[in-house]
Amino acid sequence: MKSISRLPRISKAEAVLILITMLWGGTFLLVQHALTVSGPMLFVGVRFAAAALIVALFSMKVLRGLTFLELKAGVFIGTAIMLGYGLQTIGLQTIPSSQSAFITALYVPCVPLLQWLVLGRRPGLMPTLGILLAFTGLMLVSGPQGASLQLNSGEIVTLISAVAIAAEIIMISAYAGKVDVRRVTVVQLATASALAFLMIVPTQERLPDFSWLLVLSAVGLGAMSAIIQIAMNWAQKSVSPTRATVIYAGEPVWAGIVGRLAGERLPGIALLGAALIVAGVIVSEMNGVLPPVNRALLKKMAYAKPSERRLLCAVKHMSRDNFLLS
Repeated sequence: MKSISRLPRISKAEAVLILITMLWGGTFLLVQHALTVSGPMLFVGVRFAAAALIVALFSMKVLRGLTFLELKAGVFIGTAIMLGYGLQTIGLQTIPSSQSAFITALYVPCVPLLQWLVLGRRPGLMPTLGILLAFTGLMLVSGPQGASLQLNSGEIVTLISAVAIAAEIIMISAYAGKVDVRRVTVVQLATASALAFLMIVPTQERLPDFSWLLVLSAVGLGAMSAIIQIAMNWAQKSVSPTRATVIYAGEPVWAGIVGRLAGERLPGIALLGAALIVAGVIVSEMNGVLPPVNRALLKKMAYAKPSERRLLCAVKHMSRDNFLLS
């Protein structure tokens, strides 16, 4: 009896976060099925338009005070969102949903790497180790024999999408404490939607016939984003960043489980690579030895939901006066 009582208990808040992670893991397969009746840019446009409208409905009073800085921040971050999720959706046309989820998870170790390349901030020991683990995992996920990095077109665009999402996280930190959360959230979601619709022209994407699968999938995901935020805002008040990181790192794992139930099969070597990517995600967020800037950024990344939602998830749970580095 004593041994049973010593088992770690899962709080209600942690159970909610686990459920959210399971739901988001399943969205990769949902998007992939929706792409059978829609092009990627149209789907992304409708998806973020729905999310923007829902958030705007709950932010009508504060939208009147929109400043130029908030408009600029929303446009920049929204552009990164469109690139991140637009490319991710394009990649889902040619690679399994579970593989897409694991490659997308690379955005976490990409943040300190991108900070180093662009801002000159060298990553600490743990982010460096996380990058190495994640890169090794990518080789195993993409290379048939695990001996070389052999990426097909779908894997390449998905990897680029992870970099775009990492850039989005960094831009969020750049506007920390300078803007109103709700106003910027609406602008960035609307920007992502508008840019996705505009990209239909240069990509020569064919407009599909009306489909309930498209409407329910895109609008449903947008609505789910807003609803889940309420649950996340409540749950993350009592869950530490470290535990949230571990829970959210399970998102691609749940995507892999859902994909397998749907008939997807990744080879054994790819499963090992997937495990290394998840390990890299967790290790890169172990912030005990990180410099203050990275520590604050990664703390908030632990709160962010890794798969759309990334910005909506990262922004909505923060207080009005403490945009990111609280």
